[in-house]
Amino acid sequence: MNHFRQITEKLNAYALDGMLLTGEANRFYASGFHSIATDGVALVTRGKSYYFTDSRYIEAANRYVQGAEIRMVSRGRGYTVLLDEVIRAHKLHRLGYEDATMTVADYETYRKALPCELTPATKLLLELRRIKDEEELQNMIAAQRIAEKAITEIMNEIRPGVTEKEIAARIQYLMLHYGAENMSFDPIVLTGANGSLPHGVPSDTKIQNGDFVTMDIGCIYHGYCSDMTRTVAVGFATEEMQMVYHTVLSAQKAGIASARAGISGQEIDGVARKIISSAGYGDYFGHSFGHGVGVEVHEAPNASPSNEQLLPANTVISAEPGIYIPGKMGVRIEDVIVLKENGCQNLTKAPKELMIL
Repeated sequence: MNHFRQITEKLNAYALDGMLLTGEANRFYASGFHSIATDGVALVTRGKSYYFTDSRYIEAANRYVQGAEIRMVSRGRGYTVLLDEVIRAHKLHRLGYEDATMTVADYETYRKALPCELTPATKLLLELRRIKDEEELQNMIAAQRIAEKAITEIMNEIRPGVTEKEIAARIQYLMLHYGAENMSFDPIVLTGANGSLPHGVPSDTKIQNGDFVTMDIGCIYHGYCSDMTRTVAVGFATEEMQMVYHTVLSAQKAGIASARAGISGQEIDGVARKIISSAGYGDYFGHSFGHGVGVEVHEAPNASPSNEQLLPANTVISAEPGIYIPGKMGVRIEDVIVLKENGCQNLTKAPKELMIL
């Protein structure tokens, strides 16, 4: 799977002769081939696409990259030399680059070395990536099923005395065991008062009876991410814990019910936020209802209070309201949904009614 053709078809709209892809995520999106950090460059022109890499990746690139000419950099013939040759051969004048991710140092290197104008064009890739095709969706569903297998199995291991770190490590193992290529992000496992930290780091804190345990996990399958959060109670749940949990769950369900293509991220967020605020917990919900998911676990577009743009069909976003009370507890429940013209499809199948282990 690659998207060279789709990028080529967008060049006219941005008045570009080509698109230079140096960032890891967009390079993968274009080529369907993953190499780490700056270990590769893709160039998409109106007539032909190219993929440049070094000796560590050249055999794999030749095996997996389709629809592009593959060339290897070597001593004295680095990326700028190969790019210069192609730019001159195709007489490229305006080359788009990833202004949102390229460092100033790299920009200066390319600007000085290449015989063309470099034009900011991150928006071209964002516009393409926010709409998922069927193969992308199937990869995301597969990644989600892997995470769900792990979360189902880990429920048998959550008990008093086990630490956050131990649960986090076990979840990583389970997702790899069930077929993940890697993690979408380091698992977040928090218990008790630590749960008020939305992106806290697992520690040696031990689970106790009467604690909530929040697990935010995700994995990568064929280059695409899953993302889900489940919060469970251990031993028992107080009346306050139950109130907080059911408020979050009601907000999430309402937000999902309202979600569809053609409305703004702000509108979706507002539906869920109103429920949490009406219950008296508005000050404890600081982040947005959701974010885009795809090649990266956080990408455009967002379902946030500030996003007034209308969301297109086949956009994938998370649905993850939460309540975080410092010194007490935190609850977050997260699914991933695909927006359709008349509603949305929930890719997440894991149960989310309050579970007391």
